[in-house]
Amino acid sequence: MLRQLPAQTNPPQISRCRIRRRTHHGEATFIRHSTQPLQPRHGKIEQVASHPNIHGVLKFGMSKAFTRETDSNEDDDESQPAPLLPVGVKNYITPAGYQCLKDELDKLWRVERPVLVQTITWAASNGDRSENGDYIYGKKRLREIDKRIRFLAKRLDHAEVIDPAKRGACEQIFFGATVTVCRQDGAEYVYSIVGVDEANPAQGLISWVSPLARALLKARVEDVVTLQVPSPTRGQCGAEELEVIEVIYREIVRA
Repeated sequence: MLRQLPAQTNPPQISRCRIRRRTHHGEATFIRHSTQPLQPRHGKIEQVASHPNIHGVLKFGMSKAFTRETDSNEDDDESQPAPLLPVGVKNYITPAGYQCLKDELDKLWRVERPVLVQTITWAASNGDRSENGDYIYGKKRLREIDKRIRFLAKRLDHAEVIDPAKRGACEQIFFGATVTVCRQDGAEYVYSIVGVDEANPAQGLISWVSPLARALLKARVEDVVTLQVPSPTRGQCGAEELEVIEVIYREIVRA
C-alpha cells in the first residue's frame, strides 16, 4: 500500500536584511536571513501613524537606520541649510505658522511616505536594484522625506505658540506685531514679525531674529530706528533710518 504524502504547504517566506556592525577593523556588513517578517523597531507603524500626538511620537519612533540605503554609495544629504535659532531661545511661532508645519508633517507621514514605501517595495521586487531607477529615486526621496519629518517633529515639539490677536491694543513692537514703517525715500512698507520657520519676505513676513526685526523690536509709534544695511564698499556697512508709523496686532494669515 502506498503511503499517502502529507499535503504540500507553502514554504515559509524568507526575509533578508543587511546589518552593519562596527568591528576593530572598521564596519562590516552582514546579511541576516529569517523566516519571520521584519517588524519596526519601535512598534507597528500604524500605531504611530494614528497617535494623536504624532509629532511627539515621531521623535522616538523613527531611526535613520531604517531609511539609509546601505548598499549605495550615496551619502544622506545633511548639508541643506535650515532656519537657525539663537542658542538658548524658544522657537516662537504664530498659530498659522504652527498649523502650517503640522499640516506638512501630517501629509508627509500619512500620505506621501506610505505611498512611496509601496513604490519602493514594488521596485525592489523587479530584480537588480543597481540599475532600477524607481528604486534608486524612491530611496533617495524617502531619505529626504524622513529627514524633513524629523526636522518638523523637533520644531513642533519645541515650539511656543504666540497669538498676536490676543495682545490687544499696544503701541510697542513685540513678536507678532504688524508694523508700518517709512523709509528715507518716503516709501512705506508693512512687515509682520513671525517665527523663523514661517518667514517669507516676499509676503512681508520677517523672522523675529532677522536684522530688520531686531531693529524694530521694542520700538514704539513715531520712533526712528537705525537699520544696518550692506554697503557697496567691501567690508563696510551703511545705516538707514526707519520711522515707525503704525503698530497693530492681528491674526496673521499666510497667503
